[in-house]
Amino acid sequence: MRNHLAPAAPSSVMHRIALAAALFIAAPVFAGRGMTPRDVARLSHVGAARMSPDGSHIAYTVSRPRDPYRDRAEYEAEFDDGGPRSELHVWNIADGSSRMYLSEGSFGGVAWKPDGSALCFTAKRGDDEHTCLYEIPLAGGEARRIVAHETDIGAYTWHPDGTHVAFIARPKEDKKKKELEKNGFKAEIYEEDLDPHQLWIADVARGLDKHERLDVDGHVTSVEWGPAGSRLLITVAPTPLIDDEYMRSRVRIIDAGTGEVYARIENPGKLGQVAWSPDGQHVAMIAGEDIHDPAEGRLMVASAHGGELTDVIPDYQGHIVSFGWQDGQTLMFVAQVGCEALFGKVAIDGSGFKVIAPQGGPIFGSISLSKAGDRGAFIATTPNHYRELYYMAHGDDKPVRLTVTNPWLDEMTFGDQSVVKYQARDGLDLEGVLIEPVGKAPATRVPLIVVVHGGPESHESNGWQTHYAQPGQVAAARGFAVFYPNYRGSTGRGVAFSKLSQGGYGAAEFDDVVDGVKHLVESGLVDEKRVGITGGSYGGYASAWGATALTEHYAASVMFVGISEQISKFGTTDIPNEMHLVHARTWPWENWELFRNSSPVVHAENARTPILIVHGKNDTRVHPSQSMMLYRYLKTLGKAPVRLVFYPGEGHGNRNAAARLDYNLRMLRWFDHYLAPGDHRADAPPPFEIDYDLPKKETKDNDEVPNRDGDKEHQKQ
Repeated sequence: MRNHLAPAAPSSVMHRIALAAALFIAAPVFAGRGMTPRDVARLSHVGAARMSPDGSHIAYTVSRPRDPYRDRAEYEAEFDDGGPRSELHVWNIADGSSRMYLSEGSFGGVAWKPDGSALCFTAKRGDDEHTCLYEIPLAGGEARRIVAHETDIGAYTWHPDGTHVAFIARPKEDKKKKELEKNGFKAEIYEEDLDPHQLWIADVARGLDKHERLDVDGHVTSVEWGPAGSRLLITVAPTPLIDDEYMRSRVRIIDAGTGEVYARIENPGKLGQVAWSPDGQHVAMIAGEDIHDPAEGRLMVASAHGGELTDVIPDYQGHIVSFGWQDGQTLMFVAQVGCEALFGKVAIDGSGFKVIAPQGGPIFGSISLSKAGDRGAFIATTPNHYRELYYMAHGDDKPVRLTVTNPWLDEMTFGDQSVVKYQARDGLDLEGVLIEPVGKAPATRVPLIVVVHGGPESHESNGWQTHYAQPGQVAAARGFAVFYPNYRGSTGRGVAFSKLSQGGYGAAEFDDVVDGVKHLVESGLVDEKRVGITGGSYGGYASAWGATALTEHYAASVMFVGISEQISKFGTTDIPNEMHLVHARTWPWENWELFRNSSPVVHAENARTPILIVHGKNDTRVHPSQSMMLYRYLKTLGKAPVRLVFYPGEGHGNRNAAARLDYNLRMLRWFDHYLAPGDHRADAPPPFEIDYDLPKKETKDNDEVPNRDGDKEHQKQ
């Protein structure tokens, strides 16, 4: 099959493995061209990477968006909207070639069979009623269904000898309930009518649907078969509620034949990756330090017989994001530290800490090791490319990039990107990522868009920073600077720093953002009269706070799935316990004033900042009523321009291609409109209609169709 991904440029290791829209300021002059919303809509990325057991191959997935421009083979045909399509590729380490094995709408759960002879994945194909487990030989050929079930198969794991599969699935829908629904009885019992995921064992030799259920107490969220084949490592939450999965997921080791609990490992808070040691004697995990730790980020180890957890790198001033066992006594890990990332190793007793690939390189997000622990596959980004596949073998100097998923990015001219360090008003050292405008003229001040990350248990890294909801290089090409601050409460700097914002919402955190803007103004880069703010979720809360309580600092705001009233937010969210344990550290009824005073609607009368409010209508994390409330207050007061946009079918962030493109265009147009030179805060909003400039008919004489930003892209691929 044809390789759809170009290999990266050769290296010593690789030889072995082989809008220019009308701008509100004078258009910047630069070679090449800058990114446009059209480019963001076609941006693909490597999704996951799995090293084969013997280290000879890497299986990896590529996520390709349903591009509203590219996907119309017949331009008058209806666009096939939805989430991205998936491809399965395998990289051959020996000759440096890549081969595509699968390309279809959606699949997941890519893993190697224990002997490395085949790749497995879960998908609903052909006449499948539910998601099934498939395998495809490494040598090539058709995918074969090997396990089917009465409901969708979720996470799964192979017995070491390849004879059995343990998998997670929902229980079958009750026939009586279905019959009642047919007769109009459709009452939904909120947070009680739940279907905990169950654990099943399939004997592959017995046929597609010969399974036995293990009796496990709770909602099973992950499973891994132990090296000896007699036990399973699972994570379990009390119920399927998101709040329980976040805050109460715990580790259990059970008998693979009976489901009897052999050992309990009581992680104290949030839980991430969990894995057996190769000798089956230990379990490692990424977990929270305690129940109040905002994010899982500590690398911890416990005996597989149960007992206390040990923090392998205590007081680490960073966050561990992925790990793999090199051998029974050594862990290799990826950590994100401040705005950078590193690859390192450490013994389970905490000795032998070593940085293999230091900070200042790609921003690593995951690692997958061979069985011998001598070869690794990584996913990483840089300021100039999105998620790509990297590889490193024992003895190499550093991981080397293998794939070039978006070769057209080489045609782009990017704004300079760097890490900015500054001090908050109380003396706290802070940092963030800055993108400068493309082709900026010397000694000129430019407009700024501040992008505030969500969480707040998250952070910004000096890697790829351009997405449908983050203007990044698209804004830089239009003459904006873009700033991504890591305010107090962000991850990447240890547990203590991530707890600095607890016990209150908004005030000190968002003052940190203002202090970052002041730093850029004092540096001579930014025009303080033309500063906009945007973000999603907690970043949307920052955008609402900036438009109300801090309105004097911002000339425009775009709030995405954000919070406007903390008391009702607690009453409508699906994570109330997380809000209490790692954010507020108090209940609303214990401190009504804290929740009231940290609500942007309370400051609505002061608002003079034009604000675009955008929300998915199916959001359960931050209920759409949060956006309706702020809109109604501001609209009724009539002191600041305001617009509310809903996306039907979307939740806490947009998944579908058309909704993503629409949001990107609306966000950019709002900033174009209100951050033009002069005072435009009282101006009426731009028209609510969007001209997407989608192709309408095929042009026989010319394959090229211009997009809305004036550039031309080949539509036939």
